[in-house]
Amino acid sequence: MNGKQRFFLIFALVAVVVVGGTYFIFFSPNGGVQISEVSANDGDSDGQPSGKAKGSKKSPATPAGQLTELQKKMSGKQPKRPYIVIDTHANKITLRTKDSILLIADCSTGSGGELIDSATGRKWIFDTPRGVFKISSKIKEPWWRKPDWAFIEEGEAVPKNDQERLDPRVMGDFAMGFGDGYFIHGTIYERLLGVGVTHGCVRVGSTELGELYKQVPMGTQVYIF
Repeated sequence: MNGKQRFFLIFALVAVVVVGGTYFIFFSPNGGVQISEVSANDGDSDGQPSGKAKGSKKSPATPAGQLTELQKKMSGKQPKRPYIVIDTHANKITLRTKDSILLIADCSTGSGGELIDSATGRKWIFDTPRGVFKISSKIKEPWWRKPDWAFIEEGEAVPKNDQERLDPRVMGDFAMGFGDGYFIHGTIYERLLGVGVTHGCVRVGSTELGELYKQVPMGTQVYIF
């Protein structure tokens, strides 16, 4: 996939999320794009798309034409206030509006690694979740409550005393939760920013994290792909 195709793929992914429909985006070898919409009742019994597309049509062959078609689908559907976009492939976090970038920074997202507890068979996969979320909490000077896997990973016994789980150092000065125990937070490992090394949270450098914390209110939408 060349750089131009990657740009339109990212744009299309945001379009899919914002419009709320289900679309398939296909790139042809010559750089063209085909966009097909799948109706809500076109899936099979498991809720998966059956492959029957409606309204399929070739978009204009030029990049300008492709962009115009996507803009029509997004018209009136974009967030009205700044939102966060997290690219887990490039490990970049962006605070932006419809037509401007307010902040962009390196971040660290999930490593994709797997951990199995040999004693119990429990398994964890350390991915950052993809999809649409909202900032649901904002915390100053957060403490990390270490889950079981943090001890198992280090070959340590899981403590019975909850106080032994608390670590005040590793999450930085601020944390912003976006659901199910996942946070955008600081790190003591800033040298690893730009690399996917986390257990699922999104790590950001202290300067950029402070700016995000000031500019991002509760309820801000977070798009992760």
